[in-house]
This record gives sequence, C-alpha cells and structure tokens, in this order.
Amino acid sequence: MGSIALLLLAVTSVPAQNSPPGGAAVPALTPFVMDHRAGLAAHSPVDVSFLLDAPAGKHGFIHAVGGHLVDGSGQRIRLWGVNITEWSRGSTMIPSKEEAPLWAATLARYGVNCVRLQFLDLPAPRGLIAAGRNDTRAFDPEQLDREDYFLAELEKRGIYIDFNLLVGRPFKAGDGVTDADKLHEGAKAVSLYDKTLIELQKDYARQLLTHVNPYTKRSYANDPAVAIVEINNENAIWLGFPSPSPFYAHELDGIYNAWLQKNASAAVVWSVRREAGVQGSDPIPLLAGPEVGAAPKDRFDLESQFFLWLESGYFSYMRGFLEKDLGIRCLILATADHSHRNTGYPLLLATSGFDAVDGHDYWQHPWERKVKAPMVDDPTNSTVVELSRTAEAGKPYTVSEVNEAYPNDYGAEQIPILAAYGDFQDWDAILWYTFEPKSDPNWKPYIGDPFDISLDPIKMPELAAGALMFLRGDVSLARETVARSYSEDQVFDSYRMWEQDRPYFTPGFPLWVPLQHGSRIASLNDGPTAKFSDGAEPSRVVSDTAQLAWYGSKPRGGQVVVDTPRTQALIGFAAVQNKPPANLSAEVANPFSAIVLTSLDDQPVAHSAKLVLVAGARVANTGMQWNSDHSGLSQWGGSPTLIEPVTGRIELRGLGGATAVLAQPLDGAGQPLGQPISAVQNAGTWLITVGTPATTWYAVTVQR
Repeated sequence: MGSIALLLLAVTSVPAQNSPPGGAAVPALTPFVMDHRAGLAAHSPVDVSFLLDAPAGKHGFIHAVGGHLVDGSGQRIRLWGVNITEWSRGSTMIPSKEEAPLWAATLARYGVNCVRLQFLDLPAPRGLIAAGRNDTRAFDPEQLDREDYFLAELEKRGIYIDFNLLVGRPFKAGDGVTDADKLHEGAKAVSLYDKTLIELQKDYARQLLTHVNPYTKRSYANDPAVAIVEINNENAIWLGFPSPSPFYAHELDGIYNAWLQKNASAAVVWSVRREAGVQGSDPIPLLAGPEVGAAPKDRFDLESQFFLWLESGYFSYMRGFLEKDLGIRCLILATADHSHRNTGYPLLLATSGFDAVDGHDYWQHPWERKVKAPMVDDPTNSTVVELSRTAEAGKPYTVSEVNEAYPNDYGAEQIPILAAYGDFQDWDAILWYTFEPKSDPNWKPYIGDPFDISLDPIKMPELAAGALMFLRGDVSLARETVARSYSEDQVFDSYRMWEQDRPYFTPGFPLWVPLQHGSRIASLNDGPTAKFSDGAEPSRVVSDTAQLAWYGSKPRGGQVVVDTPRTQALIGFAAVQNKPPANLSAEVANPFSAIVLTSLDDQPVAHSAKLVLVAGARVANTGMQWNSDHSGLSQWGGSPTLIEPVTGRIELRGLGGATAVLAQPLDGAGQPLGQPISAVQNAGTWLITVGTPATTWYAVTVQR
C-alpha cells in the first residue's frame, strides 16, 4: 500500500441506503465505539488470547515443511494478524514505551498472533529513518528504542513479527541516488536493478536485522519470534514500464543490451534491431507502453526472458545476502502478487525458487472509485477467488494484505468470509490491512482512513471471531485440489491479455472453482492446463466439504453460509431464504448483515458452554455522507462511530441438554453492556432478541 491522501477527496453529497424487504424500517444508526484502553481494565468474556502460544518463537524458527508453515518443533502454525501503520490522524506506527503494553495486549486479546511491520523505512517521527539529514542511511535512536520495546511486548504475548525491508523509503540525493526527487516511494521497479539502490537496501537490512534488541537480548536475525522477512513490498518490473527519468531508462536499456549480447544469437539480435528500427551501433530500446501489445513475438519473448532474468536475479541475490551475510533463519518472502487487474504469473515465475508465496488483494479498493457493491453478490470476482490465483502447490501461501475498505455498507462481510475460505483453501496466513495504534489517550474514536480497522466496531469483533475460526481450522480443507499448469509461453503471453480475463488469465478455468475445490498452481514452466469444465457458472457454489455455500444473486441477493461444528455464519442479505447452518438461523430487520456464531471453549456449537456471537451490519462515522453515485464520500465524518444494530431474533437450535441460554451484550471494550438477554425456548429452539442495547457482539453462555 502507498499513500492514501488521494482517498479522502470529496465530491457531491447524497446519503444512500438500502430498504429492507416487506417495508420494515432499517434500524437507525446509533453510536457504538471501540475502547481499547478500557478493554484492559477487566477480563473480557470474549478475550481470545488463549489462542496464542506465548512467548512467540519458544518452539524455534518458523519455516516451510510439506507445503506449510511449521515451528521449530515441526508443528504446523497458522498466522492471523494485522499490518501496523499510522495513516490516520492521531495514529502511531511505533508506540511510546508507556503505550506499547496496551497495544500488544489489545492485539493479543483479539487473537492476533502476527504483525506485519510496514513503512518502518519512513523518516521519524513516523518510521525508523533519522529525519533532518540529506540521506536515509541512519536510524533515529529514540525511534529504534521504542520499536525494540514494542516488539518485545508483542513477542512476550505470543505475537510473531513480519519485517518488510523496502516499502516507502524516500531516497535522497545524499544517498548517492541519481534523480532521487523523481523516484516514487521505495523506488518501485528501479530498486530491482540500480546498483546504488540495491546497496542501500542491503545497508538498511544489515542495520535492522543485525541490531540487538536490548529488551530481548537477541538480534532480529537470530530471534525466532521473527517469522517472516519480506525483501520488498509490492515490487515488480513490467514490460512497457515507464522509467522515472531518462537516467534510469538509459540504465535499463544498457542492462538489456548487455544481456542480449550474452544470451541471444547474433541472428536474433539482428532481427530485433531491424524490427525496432535501430541504426548502426545504437542500443535496442525496450518496448514502451502500447508497443508491448503489438510487438512481434520474437522481440516480445526476448524482453520477457530479460525481465524474468532481472527479477529472479535480484530476488535471488537479496535472499543470498540475507541468509549468508546476515544469517537470517526465518522464512524469507520475495514480494507479493499484488495487482489482480494484471497478470501475476511472470512475477511468480521469477520468485519460484522461494519457499513460500504471498498475495495481496482488496474488495473495491478506494482508488478504483467504483459504486460500492456487496462482494456476496459477485462471488467469482471476490477476494477469495482473486487471492486463490497465487497459491502454489507444495508451498505455504500467505496473504499479507487484504481488506474491504471503508466506507462500504457491506464491509462486515469480508473478515468471516476470508477466514472460512482461507481454512478451506489451506492457506497459512491472513494479515489484515491495517491496524493503527492511537498515540493520544484522549483521541475521539472514529474510523480515520479507508483501511484502519482499529476502531471499526464491526471488524474488530469479527477479527476475534475470525481468529477462532482460522487458527483452529474450523472449516475443513478442500477434499479435492484443482491444479493448474502453464508453459513459459503462457506465462509471458499473459502480459498481453485483457483485464476481462482477470484474475486467472487462464482459458478454460472457471472462476467459481476456488469456491468449490482447492486451487493451486502446479507448475509455471510445464505443459498448459487442460480445461476443467465447460459448465455455466452455478447460482450456488457449495464447497466439496459441504461446509460452505455461496449463493450469488445480483442485485442484493448474495449470501455465504458457513456450517461447521464449531463455527457457523450467515453473511449477506437477510431476506434470502437459503439452507441455514445446523445450529443457527436469524430473522432480522437489516437488509444486509454478517452473523457469526463460534465456540469459545473448543467444543462444537451443539455442546459448547461459551460462545461468541458477532452480529454486524453498516458502520459509519457521525456526519458521514456518500456522494451522488455511492462511490465515495463527500463528508468523511467524525466521532462517534455509528452502527446499524442487527435487530430481530437469532435462533439457536440443537443445543443438547440446554436448560438456559444467556446472551450478554458487550461494549466496545468487550465488557458487559447492560443485563444479559435470556433466550426464550420454543420447541427446541432458543430465541435471542437482539438490537437493544445496540452492539455488535455478545458473549453467549449455555447452561446445562
């Protein structure tokens, strides 16, 4: 992710909302705020920190074995967590020593067992880089000390670390970098081939990873609580890539021509020179922009091979430096498959020597400026499908950035859906973008930017419920995995395919397959994939485990049903009457909601004595106003945050031997809010009336 300043642009204002079926009134928006400081005052009945195995790293370094992440004892480990950033006003990426225990304990309470550290390569007071210098080659001692303390607090609670080495570093002239003022954050693309930039990256990695944390007495290179080191965030170089200045265009052309002399025959070079219209001894220029689509095959193939060589050489070199020179012992990732409007296969081929792969995706990213629509209505373009493109057979798959950005009336859908399908697809990590600790104790709570979930009154409770579902593996993994193979020609040709072929760029591969079966890449340099099915996209896709059903119906009719022994959910449009889970159903006034019921005591719902019930619909800031086409906001709004409380009846069935069921509403601190609600028994069904008091979660106890 890059800067989000452009996301807060305003346009004309007209509020909008859906009407529920049957003419019933939509429950009114009412204040409900998260309060992490008060959350530590007393034990919360929905504290899920018991999921964490503290301290982090006590079983040794995390590494890849048998296609999954395992700890030093050989036990499989899944990572569920957040990125740590500070985009919104009042936030900090590096908390003070006084505040660090608060935020570490808060994250643990919500089931976070891994944090991804992005943008540490920004200048202080945001990141670690010393400010006020003409270079970016030194750390700020005070910032580094605060970060050390924060990470020690995280580690002692069982929270692992993911370091990202090159993200947003603003290179300066004092670094010896040519045209530093023309480079975008992190010097995207050129940082893969410019020798000066590569040496600066190595210097940063050395300073950070060989530094000994005085609070843990370990260097980060030798700390088993460091689960992952990522070489780059979202970095790749593409055919037709526009260089930031003539210097870098000339440099890249020079590297290309030197490569041609070593790797192409004289006849091929002569042919390409003629096609490019190059005279005499002038260098052959790389294709630019639209030329890529129209280029003859021999020239296109040569450049594709060159970029593969360039990317794979860079990532291999950096991995060797981290392992051999710095002694890194944890899992190393190259970079993420991050643009689903384009192909990811050439980048995956370039990083195929790594032990794991990583993906990023967002449902309706704010930069797209699309009319906000529910993901449940569009299953084959969902984040589940887009992210499943990247997973490779025999390797762990991590998702280190994902979210359904605010504002979206349907944002409650994303976390439970991805937790469920992440289990089904057998992924190893899901890290949400993003959590922003607040630096001011008196900060008034509201959602301050499109990605920050820290004060989202629906997503935070769902984060805890999702941790239970994902980390326990409540959804069974797919019984069948459909593998795809590609020839190298197919990988390169995907550069020239149109956006309507996204995200798979694979003829004959139906997009609904990842909702029914597992999905993995078997090979990127083998024979092409055979057609899997000629059938039409079904209106209902049921997983081959029968635990997940996605009913996609436009407009405003989609629903996802999760039905496992320990977790059950109804996510989508409430008026749709689909087959409910075994122990859960609902009759609510909200047109759209996400209702998740999950066991807190590791027992099946039918026999559990303690459960958490999360029920969310819309969320908004006070004073928030949509623009005329519902694609963004004209007024961002402020404190307090508002929720549309899920209002109606939640029905629990099949609770063996139950004599009483109590649902305790919870406040934004996870503490009791008012008196417990006594469920009414009716013919073996326990009916819980929800909506008053307004909340998004309940601690449910079953007496027997």
